[in-house]
Amino acid sequence: MKKIEVVAGVIFCKDEVLCVQRPKNKFHYISEKFEFPGGKIEEGEIKEEALHRELLEELNLSTKIESFFLTIIHEYPDFELTMHSFICEVDSKELTLHEHIDKKWLRIYELSSLDWAAADIPIVNKLISNG
Repeated sequence: MKKIEVVAGVIFCKDEVLCVQRPKNKFHYISEKFEFPGGKIEEGEIKEEALHRELLEELNLSTKIESFFLTIIHEYPDFELTMHSFICEVDSKELTLHEHIDKKWLRIYELSSLDWAAADIPIVNKLISNG
């Protein structure tokens, strides 16, 4: 099975978290699902560098990475995903969607209202349980 290693940003602006929606995809299990933004780690990059690069590419967003949050290993039907998530902070909600079809800024208690990609659900659950 193909293995993919990615980084994801749990991006806070004050008390709201950025949630982005994936476009339609041939893999129905991630098509139009919400996720925390990020992407693949390129060869020679450390995780934080990859996250900075991906957030700039996907959202034109520069963030302050506060701390490591959670690593998830999730088996989708076609690949195994290892996702390293980090708590990030921004001063402004201004961004540009280059790859996603929608965005929402939600309070933690509102996160469970979205249709999340399966690999992102443990992050949502940990955020909610931490309050």
